[in-house]
Amino acid sequence: MTLDLTGGPHFAALAPEKARWTRQYADDAVTFGCPARPSERTPRVWSGRGLGLPEAELAGFAAQLRRVMKDDAYWIARAACGDRHAGDAAVWSPGRYDDEDGFVYFAGPCTHGHPWPGYRPAEAFTIALPHVRGLRIRIAAYLAA
Repeated sequence: MTLDLTGGPHFAALAPEKARWTRQYADDAVTFGCPARPSERTPRVWSGRGLGLPEAELAGFAAQLRRVMKDDAYWIARAACGDRHAGDAAVWSPGRYDDEDGFVYFAGPCTHGHPWPGYRPAEAFTIALPHVRGLRIRIAAYLAA
């Protein structure tokens, strides 16, 4: 009789997944980072005008938005915001899929700090906390379609 020590697929150690998104709060905004992505899959940001995300990343990013909305910082910023419509979906455009690059683009208040116009790859981008809800609604609507 021999003992098989190879284990097979049921016993294989799972490699830890690298974080797909990071979140950092400052004042009344959240900055999302996207480490370890190839440049062609890095989010696109047109500072002050919009955000583009790979379509395959939308569900994961929606989960990040959900986590932000559970944080006290979100609710404090929403309560302090003078614009009661800041969290409305109308702040963001419906998602527009671009079949050339596989990204979905949302026009809305997103920044990355670069002064140049046009969509640029950004390893980090910032959204004011009161606007998180509207983007989450737009992404959910896109995913449901």
